[in-house]
Amino acid sequence: MFLIFVEMSIFKDILAHFPRGSLSYAFAYGSGVKQQIGYEAISKQKNNVIDLIFCVRDPLGWHAENMNRQESHYSLLRLLGPRFIMNYQEHLGARVYFNTLVPLNDIHVTVKYGVISREHFLDDLMNWRYLYVAGRLHKPTLELVPTNGDEVLKEALKKNLSSAFHVALLLLPERFTAYQLFHIISRLSYKGDFRMVFGENKQKVRNIVLAQEKEFLELYSPVMQNLTDYVAADFNAKEIGTDRKIVQFEQDTSSNAKIYHLRNAPIELQRRLVSNSAFKGDYMKIVSHLAESHNLRELVQTSVNDIVWRSSISQSLKNIPSAGLFKSLVYSYSKALKTFS
Repeated sequence: MFLIFVEMSIFKDILAHFPRGSLSYAFAYGSGVKQQIGYEAISKQKNNVIDLIFCVRDPLGWHAENMNRQESHYSLLRLLGPRFIMNYQEHLGARVYFNTLVPLNDIHVTVKYGVISREHFLDDLMNWRYLYVAGRLHKPTLELVPTNGDEVLKEALKKNLSSAFHVALLLLPERFTAYQLFHIISRLSYKGDFRMVFGENKQKVRNIVLAQEKEFLELYSPVMQNLTDYVAADFNAKEIGTDRKIVQFEQDTSSNAKIYHLRNAPIELQRRLVSNSAFKGDYMKIVSHLAESHNLRELVQTSVNDIVWRSSISQSLKNIPSAGLFKSLVYSYSKALKTFS
C-alpha cells in the first residue's frame, strides 16, 4: 500500500507540470509504469522513461499554455508557434504530438508525452482509425486523469476493450489459455508495427503478458461477463503435465458466433476486411461469407496489420521533427539496443 502511495505521488508531481484545464483524460503506460519481464521492479527503476498520453479538448490552447510554461519541451518547431504545433498534431500521422525525452529535473524523472485531441482519441477508440493510442489501451495502463463524468469517452474506452476481445476470439482456436488470449490482444497493435522489425525487443509481447496476466484478467473481466454466450472461462484449470493453475477458455466457433464477432469489429477494420477479401459489397451483407472463409484468421490478422503498419510509419516519421534530430537519434538508439538484448 505504501509503495502504491509513493508511485501515485510521483505521478501527481508529474501532472503538476502540465496544463490541466483542457484535459479530458490522461494515462501512463509502458515499462516505466507496468512491470515487464526483463526489467527491474518498477520501484527500483532509475533511468526508464515514463510514457504519458494527454487527451485534450482544446489542442491549440493546451499547447499555447504548455509552451508558455516550458518551451524547452518542444523542438525547434516551437518557433512556428502553437497553431502550427496544433495543425501538425491534428493532420499528420496518428494525430498525436509527442515531446520526447523531457527531463523534469525537480522530481528527477524523464518523460515522453503524447497529446491527442478528444475528437481523434474517440475516433481511434471507437473505430480503430489508427489503432495507435487505442492499441496502448488494450493493455493495462495507469489512469492519471479519469473521464470525470464524460460518458461518451467512458463508453469509448469500454468499446475499445470489447473490440479487442471480439477480434482476438476470431484469431484463437476453440480452446485457449489466458496467456494465449492476452498475447493475441497485446499483439494486435504490435504485429504490424514496423518498429518491431527494428527497434523493439522481439519478446516484448511475451514479457508484458507474463508479468501482467492478473491485471489483464481484471481489465477484461467486464467484457468477458458480457460474452458468456460465446466464451466460457475455467479459473481452476491445470496446466497439462503439471499442477500449475491456469485460466482456460472455450469459445463457440460456429459461423453464427463468428458473424457476431465480425459485426462488432471496428469500422476501420471492417473497411480493411472488405478491401482484403474476395467478397465485395456492403460489409454487413458479406459478413456471413467472411465467417465461412477458410482463411478468416489470416484475413483478420492481415487487416489489423494494415491499419497498424500505416499509422506506425507515418507517426514515427512525424515524431522526428517534433522530438528534434538529436533526441530522435538517442531514443532510436535506446530502442535499437532492445532489439539485440
